[in-house]
Amino acid sequence: MTARQHWLFGDQLGPHFADHRHHGPDAHAPLIMIEARSVLARRRFHRAKAHLVLSAMRHRAAELGDRVRYVQARTYREGLAEAAGRDRVTVCHPTSRRALELVGSLDQVEVLPAKGFLVTMADFASWAGEHASGRLRMEDFYRWVRRGHELLMDGDEPAGGRWNFDEENREPPPRGARTLDVLGPWRPDEDEIDERVRHDLDRWEREGTVSFVGRDGPRRFPATRREALASLRHFVTHRLPCFGPHEDAMLAADPALCHSLLSAPLNLGLLHPAECVDRAERAWRDGAAPLAGVEGFVRQIAGWREYVWQLYWHFGEDYRGRNALRHTTPLPGWFLDLDADAVTARCLATVLAQVRDTGWTHHIPRLMVLGSRALQDGWDPAAVTDWFHRCFVDGYDWVMLPNVVGMSQYADGGLMTTKPYTSGGSYINRMSDLCGPCAYRPGDRAGERACPYTVGYWSFLHRHRQRLAGNHRMVRAVRGLDRLGDLPEVLERAAERGDATP
Repeated sequence: MTARQHWLFGDQLGPHFADHRHHGPDAHAPLIMIEARSVLARRRFHRAKAHLVLSAMRHRAAELGDRVRYVQARTYREGLAEAAGRDRVTVCHPTSRRALELVGSLDQVEVLPAKGFLVTMADFASWAGEHASGRLRMEDFYRWVRRGHELLMDGDEPAGGRWNFDEENREPPPRGARTLDVLGPWRPDEDEIDERVRHDLDRWEREGTVSFVGRDGPRRFPATRREALASLRHFVTHRLPCFGPHEDAMLAADPALCHSLLSAPLNLGLLHPAECVDRAERAWRDGAAPLAGVEGFVRQIAGWREYVWQLYWHFGEDYRGRNALRHTTPLPGWFLDLDADAVTARCLATVLAQVRDTGWTHHIPRLMVLGSRALQDGWDPAAVTDWFHRCFVDGYDWVMLPNVVGMSQYADGGLMTTKPYTSGGSYINRMSDLCGPCAYRPGDRAGERACPYTVGYWSFLHRHRQRLAGNHRMVRAVRGLDRLGDLPEVLERAAERGDATP
């Protein structure tokens, strides 16, 4: 029987997506890849993200040679018609609901099980069913994954006798340090494919068919399997040993710190999460990295990443419209345009410039600077989700929907996390070097130097006092409102904000 053609989406680029084993495509199946211009035309993506995705797709096609039919088309439907006609085609379960609806509407396409994750959807459904009487919590899920995949386990017990080393992994940056004393992140060398991608993006912009935000400097993230493996090796050897202690810290001159920067190749499908956590565990067992940092890294991939993927599908499409706090304020123009120069607050200006220049920041700037600002000001969570999706090189619908709606904006009312994640300037001051030269003072609630994050924090608590007073993790914070003799002035200041030019 002739092997059916197999369709690879642009985030299914690793060898495991073309492997016939484990419910994969037919053995030796001819492959199809479709570069659909409509994807870039629908949204105003970050230029560096568009470059990375197209570069990765074209590099993969070059590697596959005659086995792949690479089609450039206006839409996926037109591309599939050109590549396969009416022939039967298989595809691994796509990573977005929109893509799943597309392939599900095509009679010629058979959808195979998802690949690229540690936990199958069926196994997660069984686990979730066992917790139907209570809320699903990441910590419970994480321990279940650790046991099932024998990750950092000594028999039936967690390595080191503890599941969680968060306390060791929350240190501020070293006092007085501008950067961490560690070898920098792995960086690729661009080639002629990158040059052609940049040429095409320039041309499409001139023609007015697409529009981007952000800057497209030299490519910073892997676009091939070989580059992704080199980046993984570099991280495990040189950066994993220092990853843990300062994973929640921020430094203006060192945005990467000891983070892996592996989210982009993971989300392109160039790496499999199993090989990432296995290499990290091996480094610990070989004495090359401390357990606390390795556990923190494993938690990010085998815990949080897997959890977010599963919840994206588990919560259903209605989750997208959740808005428990009834936030409806439009995103300001300076934020949409990544105009860091329009912002006075140094923490926000610094992080927004990082996004503008690279399409990436690590999880704490995303949550406690960008997301916190949006939460405090009551920005529309759907618009915030879309912004993160478009502006981050590792941003995909399945990644950003639970992360933003659930964790960052608390728009699901606590389905995913137990409290809103926001703070005043004191947290940012403690965990970074961003506040010292700032025009504002992190401890000031009133006056010309009042920190916008401190003002915003108390304003947020006041606005949602009734709801948050019943949350056991927020009771103390809410009661703190009663001690603010200057609350009227704080609320007046919050209405002005004053940390961005008109």
